[in-house]
Amino acid sequence: MRRLRNVKIVATLGPASNDYDTIRALHEAGADVFRLNMSHGSHDEIRERHRIIRQIEKDLESPIAILADLQGPKLRVGVFANDAEELEEGAAFRLDLDPAAGDITRVCLPHPEIFAALEPGARLLVNDGKIRLIVQDCGQDFAHCTVEVGGTISNRKGVNVPDVVLPLAALSAKDRDDLEFVCQLGVDWLALSFVQRAKDVFEARALADGRASILSKIEKPAAVEAFDDILDASDGIMVARGDLGVELPVSAVPPIQKRLVRKCRTAAKPVIVATQMLESMIESPMPTRAEVSDVATAIYEGTDAIMLSAESAAGSYPIEAVQTMNKVAIEVEADPTYHQIIAASRTAKGTTIADGIVAAAREIAEKTDIKAICCFTQSGTTALLTARERPGVPIIAMTPATGTARRLCLSWGCHCVMTPEQERFKGAVVSAARAARSGGFATDTDQIVVTAGVPFNVPGTTNILRIAPCDERLIYNTDPG
Repeated sequence: MRRLRNVKIVATLGPASNDYDTIRALHEAGADVFRLNMSHGSHDEIRERHRIIRQIEKDLESPIAILADLQGPKLRVGVFANDAEELEEGAAFRLDLDPAAGDITRVCLPHPEIFAALEPGARLLVNDGKIRLIVQDCGQDFAHCTVEVGGTISNRKGVNVPDVVLPLAALSAKDRDDLEFVCQLGVDWLALSFVQRAKDVFEARALADGRASILSKIEKPAAVEAFDDILDASDGIMVARGDLGVELPVSAVPPIQKRLVRKCRTAAKPVIVATQMLESMIESPMPTRAEVSDVATAIYEGTDAIMLSAESAAGSYPIEAVQTMNKVAIEVEADPTYHQIIAASRTAKGTTIADGIVAAAREIAEKTDIKAICCFTQSGTTALLTARERPGVPIIAMTPATGTARRLCLSWGCHCVMTPEQERFKGAVVSAARAARSGGFATDTDQIVVTAGVPFNVPGTTNILRIAPCDERLIYNTDPG
């Protein structure tokens, strides 16, 4: 299914989008990737959503990526005798391991690993930062705090600890069970929550054992500091602005977003910008102007994908939210300023033959009347390198590997086409021309750029570039081999 834009749209599924008709409508409206949030829904519900997506993929003959988002460890306070208390600024408040119900002076925080890492002066943020505590004194089983920002604290509210690296694995026991479950189902991407260091990614990769690509969610200050190592260890990145905006000043999030997107582009690894992009559309059929500008900003930065969370999972207007993102993307990418920004932010990297070929393909396509770049790819690497170039013409990623086609649905500009395994380059060029014509990218009178690796079906061998006519008679008359 051809999109008239390059940026991809990720839609989260949930109670508002859990049947065949709605999920198909979301895909037809523009959703390229479906996110299964493992924080919500039983395994039976997740399995059914997965089945529906694969049925739609089969019915429409359109590759669809499935992203399973692991919950990660959840840090929460215990319960209160009165269910809630009102903390006043300047008051003393204690957190400890005592399971007894809390009161106005204390509450249980059943996470000894937090106390092991705390130091005086560290901040504890409760209920998405609405309550802020400053640690004055702490030990292995307690923390005496002063209330910096007061408010209502109630049962099992979440806790963020932004100032220290916690000795917690990114994968809880639930995450390990969920990871094995979704890998057996056959998801394409695993989103890893609570990443603090590259070691967290290595653990998830070992458990996935090649069955899914690993996407690291950047939502903690420690992850921002260790980002280069995390990026090296990951297959993709999600800029998860929710917790990031809680643990860091909200004013710091936009420049961080811009830096992370730029680094991902340089590394040729897909990046998603996520959280509250069209938040008002949970309840309204129209977004705010600020939300539209937020979506547009991410697109202007060259992000691979933009994501809907509750808007498509639990909102009243899931299809309209996808349609809105789609319209904004088309409008932005038609803006001459967009192409200027993308070109100015392009960063050359790499000295391999493949790097040179994809750079040349982009240069030729933009300076001549070329309608598309068709890249044959086994593992997806050639398509990712081509996407890194952010060319001004469509990228047709041709692969015999179903998993590769699905994973590339997350990557900027990649229109994924399944093709039989090729043995001769002439046959590959003919297949590329047919894909360009049938997809509406070109006509018989047009030309395309074809990149491939010879011998075929060997990952990492991109070594040939051909300017080819879309008229098959001309291919057979002029192409060697």
